[in-house]
Amino acid sequence: MPEKTNNTKYNYGEKIRTIREKKQMTLKEVALKAEVSESLVSQIERNKVSPAIDTLLRLADVLEIDLEYLFQDYKKKKKINLVKAGERNKIINQGILYEQLSKTIDDDKEHAIEAYYLEIAPDMEKGSKEYGHRGRELGIIIEGKGEFIIGGEKFDLEKGDSISFESDVPHILRNKGQKTLKAYWMVTPPKKAFGN
Repeated sequence: MPEKTNNTKYNYGEKIRTIREKKQMTLKEVALKAEVSESLVSQIERNKVSPAIDTLLRLADVLEIDLEYLFQDYKKKKKINLVKAGERNKIINQGILYEQLSKTIDDDKEHAIEAYYLEIAPDMEKGSKEYGHRGRELGIIIEGKGEFIIGGEKFDLEKGDSISFESDVPHILRNKGQKTLKAYWMVTPPKKAFGN
């Protein structure tokens, strides 16, 4: 594959030249070992051409350049979602407190997730006896005693217990204790309870 005139943002030249000079190798030595022309190595170091991948790998091999180092500037930045403890969005719906732990930050609906901390007062419940919704849920009880009802089945939940399920069946989480029931809850895809 012929080398291309460099009109991209991927410039490896400075790193290659710096390492070559540190190793006290000449352009000619590197070119011979990599089986390319001296002129080509010079052009790559000056970012005049964008090398074919096999050429780049041969140069990295000759100069013993770690590929992680060579490509570290070009790693795709991932979107990060940080929610500070004191800045959580909060809503109260039918007496249940919800605090947002995550926000939907892109359009990747297949892998999107909604997570929240919730508090349910004694004898209160969240969910519906009539309908479910598309997706899956995971809940972790962090304090109190609860009863989880899904499709006619009942499960007692205590501190440290977790439950996951397909949420297209009607389901309810009820506080069966004398103290506030506290839990972390995750839903995918998001129901967008907080409007984002």
